[in-house]
Amino acid sequence: MTSIKHYLQFKDFTREEYDYVFERAKWIKDKFKRYEPYHPLFDRTLVMIFEKASTRTRLSFEAGMHQLGGSAIYLNTRDSQLGRGEPVEDAGQVISRMSDLVMIRTFEQDIVERFAANSRVPVINGLTNEYHPCQILADIFTFIEHRGSIQGKTVAWVGDSNNMCNTWLQAAEVLDFNVHVSTPPGYEVEPERAGLYGTDHFEQFADPMDACRGADLVTTDVWTSMGFEAENEERMKAFADWCVDAEMMSVANRDAVFMHCLPAHRGEEVTAEVMDGPQSVVWDEAENRLHAQKALMEYLMLGRIKA
Repeated sequence: MTSIKHYLQFKDFTREEYDYVFERAKWIKDKFKRYEPYHPLFDRTLVMIFEKASTRTRLSFEAGMHQLGGSAIYLNTRDSQLGRGEPVEDAGQVISRMSDLVMIRTFEQDIVERFAANSRVPVINGLTNEYHPCQILADIFTFIEHRGSIQGKTVAWVGDSNNMCNTWLQAAEVLDFNVHVSTPPGYEVEPERAGLYGTDHFEQFADPMDACRGADLVTTDVWTSMGFEAENEERMKAFADWCVDAEMMSVANRDAVFMHCLPAHRGEEVTAEVMDGPQSVVWDEAENRLHAQKALMEYLMLGRIKA
């Protein structure tokens, strides 16, 4: 069997591969904005498997595959044999024989790893408890659009050390930038969970103001991620001082941008003033899930395309 390229963690690609994917995303987005059809994946099929709820992930992958000339099939684990105990390994064997690409949005990273190990086609991690590589792919593409290369820049992460935070840390290693992380006590980054084993690219701060100082990008996420709803009341108290507000943005660099992967809770992890303010690029960020993932799917299926 031909070697298959999967996208399960951000570190699965090299810096050179990301340079290529970002260039393709720009080219594909430009064609889309000019209403020029581009169908490199004509007659190809993407299967989307969802165990976690979704708005942006489903819409961006389904619309993206359609715009590339292919089709997308939605499977929810509640409505398939996966939800009735079929082994992930068996599902990987069967689904990959009937499709050309698979995207999975689920809980444990182990699920996508096991599925990919038994798949005959590329598998994309659409989100797990540990990582969210497609979101960071879009976030960095958005930063490049607005501010140029992210190399050497500083990203301030304020809030929970969740899958987004873990992926930002991996991205910093691959693309050579810095991440300042500030979390409440007890919610600090776990290096092994983030896939880090000694790094010069991130620093933890007890005070979120210190994390934001001099940052080029300030970003956050909801305080209670999917699967942690039972901790919501406790988290609301613990994270009360970790709301990104105008004061935090004021100590970042003058041209710093604010990002949020959405959905956002104004008044909790971010104020409405920041979320809807002039430094916020959240709507471009959300749209760029579509364009970045189109470039990702093209690359996984067709490899590098000569200009």
